[in-house]
Amino acid sequence: MFISIIILGILCGIILIYLYMIMPNLSRRNAMIPFLGRDYAHRGLHNANALIPENSMPAFKEALKENLAIELDVHITRDNQVVVFHDDTLDRVCGVPGTIEEHTLPELEELHLLETSERIPLLSDVLEYIDGRVPLLVELKLPSRDTRLCAYTWELLKHYPGKYMIQSFNCLGVRWFYKNAPHILRGQLSSALTRSDKHPHFLFRFCVQFLLTNILCRPDFISYKLADSENISLLLIHKLFRAPIAVWTLRTPKAYKKAHHQFDMYIFELPARAS
Repeated sequence: MFISIIILGILCGIILIYLYMIMPNLSRRNAMIPFLGRDYAHRGLHNANALIPENSMPAFKEALKENLAIELDVHITRDNQVVVFHDDTLDRVCGVPGTIEEHTLPELEELHLLETSERIPLLSDVLEYIDGRVPLLVELKLPSRDTRLCAYTWELLKHYPGKYMIQSFNCLGVRWFYKNAPHILRGQLSSALTRSDKHPHFLFRFCVQFLLTNILCRPDFISYKLADSENISLLLIHKLFRAPIAVWTLRTPKAYKKAHHQFDMYIFELPARAS
């Protein structure tokens, strides 16, 4: 009997520690309201058939025409300029080797997006164009423990007149905002990361996948891949803690409908909204 009580106590303690680790920030549900129930154009409203590449000025202009919230990605260049670009490398989009972080802005200005005339935009130019007309979801691309991107992005965002949130797969980026700009709404990005070796260190990928790193950054919302959304930690955060959940990337009407039925923010690409 005594041993059973000890075992039960240990199990209860483990559960409480686990819940404490995954617990999001619970104090800013009202601040999240303007972002909830919205469709977010993934990397802008891009369309290869119309020669509108992802994360380009025309893609953002098309999203504005539809009054859509916009999801975009930012990297930092070797000369500390914040540019809007998604991939870890330049190969797929620009047809050259290397990374944004290895190049200076003048070098990147010579490149074109997906064989169009469009070029990699500066975040400052995107912010100036959007000018607060729709909400923004800014993903911090942090391939390492270097968080300079956070400081330079914050310098650009701190005087921006519109509504925006930040998010990142790298919990160190989310933690940077938790520590240095705690009033900015922040989200932890995740998916079934342990299925891939793309992100370093299995233990780190495991902790982010199951949102155990929330203890470091206390995100206001979670942004999770829809296909992996049966994750137990995600479900507890959504149902028990009632935290908002964004899901990505919705590319079919079926996925779009499922997301709207179950979650709170919807990061989509054409033709998901066609139905």
